[in-house]
Amino acid sequence: MAAPKKVGILTAGGLAPCLSSAIGGLIERYSEIAPDTEIICYVGGYKGLLLGESIVVTPEMRAQAHILHRHGGSPIGNSRVKLTNVKDCVKRGLVKEGENPQKVAADQLVKDGVEVLHTIGGDDTNTAAADLAKFLHENDYELQVIGLPKTIDNDVFPIVQTLGAWTAAEEGAKYFRNIVGEHSANPRMLIVHEVMGRSCGWLTAATARYYREKILGDREFAPGLGLTEKRLDVHAIYIPEMEIDLEAEAVRLKAIMDEVDCVNIFVSEGAGLESIVKQMEARGEEVPRDAFGHVKLDAVNPGKYFGSKFAEALDAEKNMVQKSGYFSRAAPSNIDDLRLIKSCTDLAVQCAHEGESGVIGHDEDQRGVLRAIEFERIKGGKSFDIDQPWFEELLAAIGQPKGKKLEAGH
Repeated sequence: MAAPKKVGILTAGGLAPCLSSAIGGLIERYSEIAPDTEIICYVGGYKGLLLGESIVVTPEMRAQAHILHRHGGSPIGNSRVKLTNVKDCVKRGLVKEGENPQKVAADQLVKDGVEVLHTIGGDDTNTAAADLAKFLHENDYELQVIGLPKTIDNDVFPIVQTLGAWTAAEEGAKYFRNIVGEHSANPRMLIVHEVMGRSCGWLTAATARYYREKILGDREFAPGLGLTEKRLDVHAIYIPEMEIDLEAEAVRLKAIMDEVDCVNIFVSEGAGLESIVKQMEARGEEVPRDAFGHVKLDAVNPGKYFGSKFAEALDAEKNMVQKSGYFSRAAPSNIDDLRLIKSCTDLAVQCAHEGESGVIGHDEDQRGVLRAIEFERIKGGKSFDIDQPWFEELLAAIGQPKGKKLEAGH
């Protein structure tokens, strides 16, 4: 097939350390092999598409695309917009009363003459784009949609590794490298490091692993002066996929507190969420949710929940909860993610030339081959496998018993 005449790019959902680089990679690759293809970027994700707000990528912008690899965030902006949530779209002024957001978005793509839409986002972002393509097909307009899987949770099925997750783990570990020093600011100090991950504990586990192996493992200590490895170590890891025996853990962690005068806990923001929500509902409290129906984790605050529970049980003199999510998700991509992004953006442009749609990723069900995965197979909320040897070794190294494996949704 011939190169597309015009392509659109948008980023949507939360941030991840890959968005800026993925935009840059797409622009660079089109400039290399199809310089005549016109590129526009919708401002603010689906919000910009609904409002018809876009940027035309000029030759000067193409020449600057390499700069995007050194930055985090998304230069073209993100938004959390669900096209099928009509009420929310009307409330936010994105469509008028009585309008169908899907049709408004589809009409804008037709008006702009976009033949290929590159969506950089999670499962909601990419499946929404697939729905748009289906809507347009039924109305005699063919739109190719090629998604790139962005999420620091690494929880999109059947993709082996999502863009930005490796960087987020490294940055979260760097964040904790400084936060852990607070153990010396107060006797009997409890530090809770809350890591992003609504239903998947991969990022929490990977962050703890990176911290212990790459940061703590490279440090020197002075035990005689109180600078010991154990005081700076991770003492507990709690994730949504693993049962947490609070009473048994309180006993284990109190022994550590008595020994080294501090305890450091890594917890996923979705760990214990179900029980917290049940307690709120039992008290008659309203559980705040976003446009997608997800519980607003900042309002529910699992980190605070675990902090208060353990602070009392451990006789902690001070309890500090620190969240690394916004620090880590806005970072520029590290070298591992840059390599992954490059391979994915190159294949995305190739698929655009070959008329193929799907989400670009290493397919778990196809021996890990990098390909355009069918949209109907894309699904979020993939659980982290706690039976992986590296995670079992991590728990054993910190002396934490492996909890019972929980099914997805618990």
